[in-house]
Amino acid sequence: MMKTMKFLVMVVALSFSMSAMAQSSVQSKLKENKAALKKEDVSKDAQKEAKRLKKEGWTVSPGGLPLEKQVNRLYMFMEQYDEDMNPLYFDGEGRSTAENFAAAQIQATELARLNLASKISSEATGIIDNLVANKMLAGDQAASITTTMSENKTIFSQKLGRLQTPLVVTRELKNKNKEVMVRVVTKTSSIQEIAKEAIRAELEKGGKELSEELKAYLGKD
Repeated sequence: MMKTMKFLVMVVALSFSMSAMAQSSVQSKLKENKAALKKEDVSKDAQKEAKRLKKEGWTVSPGGLPLEKQVNRLYMFMEQYDEDMNPLYFDGEGRSTAENFAAAQIQATELARLNLASKISSEATGIIDNLVANKMLAGDQAASITTTMSENKTIFSQKLGRLQTPLVVTRELKNKNKEVMVRVVTKTSSIQEIAKEAIRAELEKGGKELSEELKAYLGKD
């Protein structure tokens, strides 16, 4: 009985030790990442934009990266392109005003997501136009689906999942209300996949039997 108790105590102690080591490793990694961000070279364009934002009264929250660094991170996302010079990331912006910064930031983030979701509708329209041009979709079906896509921003916003938020700035207005501006980004490929999934769903909902060519184009197995 005593041997069993000693064994259980050792197991519990080992578990606590491993948990503490894991937490220490995570904290160490976070510190490394933050240090790396601070060492990033800030481009002249980012410095110029940060200067403009400061002039308008924007600042960063306590503990946040300096404004120049945040703008630089945003630019790093937006200046990435594939071999055909298509952007690898899409961004969305949201601004909101409230009596406190927390409420304003929540609202601004949601507006930024909706702004990004509207780009899913635009991407879906481009895909639909391409399907019509290649005679994989009839014009009347295309018109109906395009209308539906433009009305689904809220649904698209929910499907975006977790986003990168490289820029969060705040300022206090003359009436003492707080204003927050948020910029979010996600991969272009994620936007395209959501758009294709939505088109697929609309076609199937309409009872259309998808051709093998259409299934391949929309990524349906």
